[in-house]
Amino acid sequence: MYQEFFGLRELPFELTPNPRFLFMTSRHLEALSNLEYGLSSAKALTLLVGEAGTGKTTLLRAAFDSESCRHVHCVYINNPSLTRDEFVETLAMRFELSARAAQSKAVLLAELERLLIERRAKDEITALVMDEAQSLSIELLEEVRLLANIETESMKLLPLVLVGQPKLAERLKRTDLRQLKQRVTLRCEISPLELLETYSFIAHRIKTAGGLPLRVLTREAVTLIHEYSGGIPRTICVICDNALVTGFALGRQPVDQSIVLDVCRDFALRENDTPVRPEADLAADERGEDERSAITSPHRVHVVQPEEPGDEESTPKRSHSFG
Repeated sequence: MYQEFFGLRELPFELTPNPRFLFMTSRHLEALSNLEYGLSSAKALTLLVGEAGTGKTTLLRAAFDSESCRHVHCVYINNPSLTRDEFVETLAMRFELSARAAQSKAVLLAELERLLIERRAKDEITALVMDEAQSLSIELLEEVRLLANIETESMKLLPLVLVGQPKLAERLKRTDLRQLKQRVTLRCEISPLELLETYSFIAHRIKTAGGLPLRVLTREAVTLIHEYSGGIPRTICVICDNALVTGFALGRQPVDQSIVLDVCRDFALRENDTPVRPEADLAADERGEDERSAITSPHRVHVVQPEEPGDEESTPKRSHSFG
């Protein structure tokens, strides 16, 4: 919708876990290294913790696609709302075992162990990755612990990766889960972005999509995006995408702080809280109030004719941009 107006080849703020758009902070690099090491070395249990929207699933995809994990078969399960019988059935299906294995836990374990040994003889590793693990029942967490016991005298046959929100780490402190916690050999955590990281994150996605950051968003707009998103990449992408839709509708380039503020208010990202803003920005908002009143929702916009590329008003000023 707005790609041509902002000089983009593709949409830069989609929510799909595309490793090409993965922005790596030092924490992401450390977490990715731990994931690759845990999978490729068949460690018993690797734990990845992070708030919702911080990029855990995208990081997993990057690990799966990495060179060090080329010999690893990753079975990925992201539905924690399963009964024990459904869990057995799901494992049988994902590991491509027999129909009998889907009906019997004993048959499943026997067939699974045989499969894992055959693959290990070919220098191949099979791993089980459980996403959204903070929502797993105690019953299923116990099943996960038993799967971690599949081993020979010299090696683990089924390395496990548990991925979840901080609540997962808290749950593992429970007395009845201490045996599972004792099997954690690697632990990594990713946290929300700092302000400068938010600048770099947004710039990276715009550049990857073929654009120039300084033509798309002002520095003040990015600062406000960080403030309202709390540094959560998923929320940053939602704000940016809607802000670009609105900027295109108004023919305004780059997108400024006032547009971002309207988007954040539409999404009710804060309750009864408005950030303190410079007087100059407030005055600019007052001058543009009539124009912005046409926008009542990020999904209900009145498209106006964009300004010509050579128009002086449409040319961003470097002093108010980033890139």
